[in-house]
Amino acid sequence: MDIDPVANPGRLPLQATMPTTDSLKRYESLQAGLDLIDQGFTLIDENLCMVAWNQTFLRLLDFPQQMGYVGAPFESFIRFNAARGEYGDGDVTQQVNERVKAARVFSAHDIERIRPNGTVLRVRGVPVPNHGFVTLYSDVTEQRRSERLIREHNLMLESRVAERTASLRRSEQQMRLITDSIPALVAYVGSDHRYHYINRGYQDWFGLDPAHPQAVSAREFLGTDTYQRIRPHVMQANRGEAVTFEYDLRSVDGRNLVARTSLIPEVAADGSVAGCFELTFDITDQRRSHELMARAQKMDALGQLTGGLAHDFNNILTVILGSLTALADEPSAQPHVPEYIGPAIEAARRGSELIKGLLSFSRKHPIQTSVVDVNQAVGAVDKLVRRSLPEAITLKIHLDARALNARLDSNQLQNALVNLILNARDATQGRGDITIRCKAETLNAQQAGVLHVPSGSYVCVQVSDNGCGMDAATRARVFEPFFTTKSPGTGTGLGMAMVYGFVRQSAGAVDIASEPGKGTTVTLWLPSDYEAGDRQAGQFAGAEQAAIQPDQGLALLVEDDANVRRVVRRLLLDLGFAVLEAENGREAMEILDQTSGIQLLLSDIVMPGGVDGRQVARHAIQQGYVPKIILMSAYSPDSDDLPGIPLLAKPFTKRQLADLLQ
Repeated sequence: MDIDPVANPGRLPLQATMPTTDSLKRYESLQAGLDLIDQGFTLIDENLCMVAWNQTFLRLLDFPQQMGYVGAPFESFIRFNAARGEYGDGDVTQQVNERVKAARVFSAHDIERIRPNGTVLRVRGVPVPNHGFVTLYSDVTEQRRSERLIREHNLMLESRVAERTASLRRSEQQMRLITDSIPALVAYVGSDHRYHYINRGYQDWFGLDPAHPQAVSAREFLGTDTYQRIRPHVMQANRGEAVTFEYDLRSVDGRNLVARTSLIPEVAADGSVAGCFELTFDITDQRRSHELMARAQKMDALGQLTGGLAHDFNNILTVILGSLTALADEPSAQPHVPEYIGPAIEAARRGSELIKGLLSFSRKHPIQTSVVDVNQAVGAVDKLVRRSLPEAITLKIHLDARALNARLDSNQLQNALVNLILNARDATQGRGDITIRCKAETLNAQQAGVLHVPSGSYVCVQVSDNGCGMDAATRARVFEPFFTTKSPGTGTGLGMAMVYGFVRQSAGAVDIASEPGKGTTVTLWLPSDYEAGDRQAGQFAGAEQAAIQPDQGLALLVEDDANVRRVVRRLLLDLGFAVLEAENGREAMEILDQTSGIQLLLSDIVMPGGVDGRQVARHAIQQGYVPKIILMSAYSPDSDDLPGIPLLAKPFTKRQLADLLQ
């Protein structure tokens, strides 16, 4: 996307399509807010190109306005700095190359550097998964000067306390000038447990008068609850032990702050505690930064976990699904398909889609949509869950008389409904009523505005129960990832988050009506697609048939899992291929080099032994051995797929394999 830097100076990147007035206003408001921040801000993408910035960044580092535009290379700013001597003497090209190389690592950092003009800049960088790298630039010149003054002042205090002379009284005015100028709370509490000195910070935070410290009560300005939490630390300082601790508090102007306080006892010559010095800093921003970093690390860990689950679990499901679909094709098994084999196939598919849903949640993969009759989806879910519900639960389903077509991912819809039904089961404690209603609804502008969706026609799916219900605090957090009210070991906290993600990705809305003791109703609003006409909506029935084409030639199957290899080999035989097998990449390359006439290479991607499926495919392409190549994977940890080579996701059916062979 090309954006004119003159028409869009210092602005966040515009959307590829023409933005709406509200969207444009939102972006302009966001940029205006960024420009008011006294910290420089930049966001660069994985190619080290500028995505967003603010005016403070250009001003703090003395960059010309014309350097700031969407797509500006990070290297241009480094080169500009090097050319004007920001990095000292030396070869400019070498300085640029070293810094660009370091930037490509995208590692978090927190450094300070002194510019030639004496300004001290703090540079903090944090990677943003799937988006790039955020860097904050802060002018900490005054802060460092203040900290230096604090250190000097502390040394002065130690000297004055040791001397116990009148010079301490003469320096009181100077001490107040210094302590009032620093961004911290400074105080002295005597052995009588009363304040003898407070600086202006107490006035800024709590509205207290520094001229009358004797009237100050910590219990009053902190509040009883906060005071009780910090009291053990105060008692420790009163015993002569230095202590540092962190706690939450509320300032006089209503701000919620996180404070770090150090208490340093003053010990008299006889060993008694004469008083205590206090130094308190606002660490709210620091704490928030740490929390954001922890959240990013948690999401990365979730992605790694789900990746491992996907690989192993989907291999298992490949064997299950392949065997069941093969069994469903047997004439003798046809009487058992509707009642036993079909539901088992659907359950295996749902297990695979659950893994895909986890990957979609943790990595924000797009969903695959088609026109689906929601009535059919609910009917299929009924078959999946009814037998897993206790006999004391009554499941009632009310479907609309007409087809309720919506464009969405049918498997994720099923997973969402199963999640809601199982939550309702738990809410009723295994005894009660669960009701599902499907109907067509039209939302007017006012109703749609409340739900933050466009007005128009929707398919409305309601899942209701007469269980324990939820209070307001629980309703407010129910869609948060990892939030659960279930006991440890019985809930992951991902179910409702996945429901919310699916509905929002489907351009719909979800809301909850619930009160303690009055049950819960979860409503899904899914945009309807009645223009689909006679187009066939997504089906949820059992076995799939694939046309068998005899004499397809020779196929090389490469798969390290013996059970998976056995199932896929049977599918290939059914599709008319003669099959050679290899259990690793090296063996596959040897077969390719020694065997002519191979018409199909079907290889897993992730395999042991140092040679993966992509390398096997590249080898076949370079040698020109095979006219048709397909890669398959239970989970591929990276996106280095070969252009033009289809990827078959495990588990898959004979129909899906046959479609790729057309």
